[in-house]
Amino acid sequence: MEKLSNPQVTIETIKKYDFAFQKKFGQNFLIDSHVLDKIIAAAGVTKEDVVLEIGPGFGTMTQYLAEAAKEVIAVEIDKTLIPILHETLADYDNVTIINEDILKVDIAKLVEEKNGGKPIKVVANLPYYITTPIIMGLFESHVPLDNITVMVQKEVAQRMQAGPGTKDYGALSLAVQFYAEPYIVANVPPNCFIPRPGVGSAVIRLTKWENPPIAVKDESFMFSLIRASFNQRRKTLQNSLVNGGIQITKEQVVEALEQMELSPTVRGEALTLEEFAQLSDVLCECRK
Repeated sequence: MEKLSNPQVTIETIKKYDFAFQKKFGQNFLIDSHVLDKIIAAAGVTKEDVVLEIGPGFGTMTQYLAEAAKEVIAVEIDKTLIPILHETLADYDNVTIINEDILKVDIAKLVEEKNGGKPIKVVANLPYYITTPIIMGLFESHVPLDNITVMVQKEVAQRMQAGPGTKDYGALSLAVQFYAEPYIVANVPPNCFIPRPGVGSAVIRLTKWENPPIAVKDESFMFSLIRASFNQRRKTLQNSLVNGGIQITKEQVVEALEQMELSPTVRGEALTLEEFAQLSDVLCECRK
């Protein structure tokens, strides 16, 4: 069949199956071949690769991935899309369709079965409401990954790439940059989707570090500090941490800031990832 990146083919498929878009799944299907080509190129997909696609929808991007990759695992939560996918992907024998919530899939087991435990590439047009849980779930579970190349809300992509002292900088920026190097590949206007979303989108590639750029004694404690620091952005770091539900005293925070030669009125948004790691290590010592 002709590719779904032709809007007419997508419209005909919607009519044929009387498909109703479900808001709860954040369904906006990409219908622009130039953007699809950019995503495949940015992910660096080759015939050596096993690719995990999250939320294939009608299979528009899956068709492109199947032609570029060795194998594609497409995980789709909406059961009404499964018969459609079996039709739109009938020409490809290297696609496995799984009807499941990606947050409940044992991805490490899939990678072991499909790629002998070697790193895979993840490609997705992610529903905006669940972007962060999916991306952080992939990183925190330490699944063997090469890169994650995803379509997300434009402002979320900007937050992932933001640096200290900017309005977009926050807990998401630090979490992503701890695990990967973010790079915004392209901005994508609403008219590239059916139905059109109410906001602009962007393709971002997160290339996983082979070794994290910083070393920290207690990763989970550092992230609890980061979350507390940005929960109330306008507060000083000192106040945010003391009132952030972490088991540390004001005296310990004051001592740590002095040791790092940081002002007692410094805010979390001023600290780099390296400084948060250092603060975490100093406070770990203080707590002992």
